[in-house]
Amino acid sequence: MNMRNVRSWKNFKDSLLRDKEVAKEYKRLAPKYNFISSIIEARLRRGLTQERLAQRVGTSQSAIARFESGESNPTFDFLDKVTSAVGVKIQVI
Repeated sequence: MNMRNVRSWKNFKDSLLRDKEVAKEYKRLAPKYNFISSIIEARLRRGLTQERLAQRVGTSQSAIARFESGESNPTFDFLDKVTSAVGVKIQVI
């Protein structure tokens, strides 16, 4: 990974978050994207492609891609299938 790109992204992100409205929305969406990131990490640790995960879940690769990008509003049943397929559990507290 190019560390220069990482620093550039961090600088860009930091500049965006100086705007109070952007920071508020970022904070509101953080749990959703943290959850999605943890699912992606679990999928990659298991060596699963989006296509293979989709087969295990009984859906399409594009549905997995939409979920991973945050563009979908998945049902609990879908989340349960995905988390089971990557070997993690949903914990609601």
